[in-house]
Amino acid sequence: MALLEMRGIRKSFSGVPVLKGVDLTVSEGEIHALLGENGAGKSTLMNILTGTIPFDGGEIKFDGQELKNISVKLSEKLGIAFVHQELNLFNDLKVFENIYINRELTGLFGKLNKKEMIRRSEDLFRRLGVKMDPTAMVSDLRTGDKQLLEISKALLTGAKLLILDEPTTSLNNDEVEHLFSIVSDLKKKGISFIFISHKMPEIFKYCDTYTVFRNGEFISSGKIADTTPEGVTRLMVGHSEDAGSYVKRETGETVLNLTHMSGKGFRDVSMEVKKGEIVGLTGLQGCGSSEFMQCLFGITPKTAGKIEVFGKEYKGGSVHRAMKAGIGLLPANRKENSVIPDMSIIENMYLAEHTLSAGKFHLNKTKELKKYDSFQELLNIKAKSGNMPIVSLSGGNQQKVFIARWLNTNAEILLFDNPTQGIDVGAKEEIYKLIHTLAMKGKTILVNTLEIPELQKVADRCVVFYGGSIAGELTHDEIDEHTVMMYSTGLANDKESKEVV
Repeated sequence: MALLEMRGIRKSFSGVPVLKGVDLTVSEGEIHALLGENGAGKSTLMNILTGTIPFDGGEIKFDGQELKNISVKLSEKLGIAFVHQELNLFNDLKVFENIYINRELTGLFGKLNKKEMIRRSEDLFRRLGVKMDPTAMVSDLRTGDKQLLEISKALLTGAKLLILDEPTTSLNNDEVEHLFSIVSDLKKKGISFIFISHKMPEIFKYCDTYTVFRNGEFISSGKIADTTPEGVTRLMVGHSEDAGSYVKRETGETVLNLTHMSGKGFRDVSMEVKKGEIVGLTGLQGCGSSEFMQCLFGITPKTAGKIEVFGKEYKGGSVHRAMKAGIGLLPANRKENSVIPDMSIIENMYLAEHTLSAGKFHLNKTKELKKYDSFQELLNIKAKSGNMPIVSLSGGNQQKVFIARWLNTNAEILLFDNPTQGIDVGAKEEIYKLIHTLAMKGKTILVNTLEIPELQKVADRCVVFYGGSIAGELTHDEIDEHTVMMYSTGLANDKESKEVV
């Protein structure tokens, strides 16, 4: 039975149509994947459903009731909840205070009944199979627990339909499994989910049905069991995903030489990287590869070992020192660590270069615009003007601006930490091609990612981390899901040690 029916939904902004008569049907007790590239119209449709914005035309039915004027309060009352990618939690409040915010339980004379709110929170967590202390500060929770707290908040109001927007972006494998075990239990109780994600393995592992949008239009809908990741990708982008993007190249002399390097979260890393080489780093979440990149860029100090850049010893321990040595970092969390939202595209681009040349008191706007124009052409940044706000760009185009940020400093060693996080399939392909283009121009690139298909498309070789140290190294032809997972979990070395015995 259909819980949600949206038919012929239309929406325009300033006369520009963003939804062109799209359909979406979600049944009771199913996980429905809503798919499409950034800008396809997914978020607009969900904002209409939750009453954030009005719709121009079409028909919406929820639980058998036709909805003509949806408000946020009506949406919540009906049992529709939106768990956003950017979690709406108050870090300086306790868990139970977040759950009951704006619906506090009070006693005599309006006094807060904290004891009862804590008791009910404990009962809620018990029913969900969530291990969480209601009196803990939200700031002390792991990201996975924060996701579960958001879901718990929604279920307290009796939600029948939960919209999960990129819920696993910052979760490790165990947290993803835990999240979906709870989602699966709720599904058995008749609760429905709309799952918005760009991660095909998760979509095909956990979802029952799918709907694809492209450029504001409904493209297709069906059962996950009746399609393939390649088929869905083709529907999303309008053509087949380019699976053969890896290009083998000649590499130059050694530009980065690490000897027994240790730091916070990793230890005893030795590695040589050549000019124009693309080295993939991977492992399970928390394996130490991201921490290794941060140390190499000077965010955290190294505690042991030696680093040589272009044959000269590099002490590290300072971001400015790393920049002067020709190292640039694309951090994992773009929104927190890269975007300066109040600045324009061009201001975000030249930020790092002008930090290096702090002695300059004035900017030459003509010169900066000329540099931006050249990078826009090289990186294919889709923007009408460099003076537009950085937040007006899609995630993929923002990443290109931040790559331009480091090219503008003449960085020769580029550290890309999870560079395609939260961007759509088409934009990912552009980033892969861009990485190859930069490598062919002589840039040396380290790419840290949890996605094995990503490594297969870009990496000349792959270094697998486990427990903070290097567990193994694979050539391009050796990179596959099974082999990487064996090293990522420590099973490969355990097997090898048993065979030696």
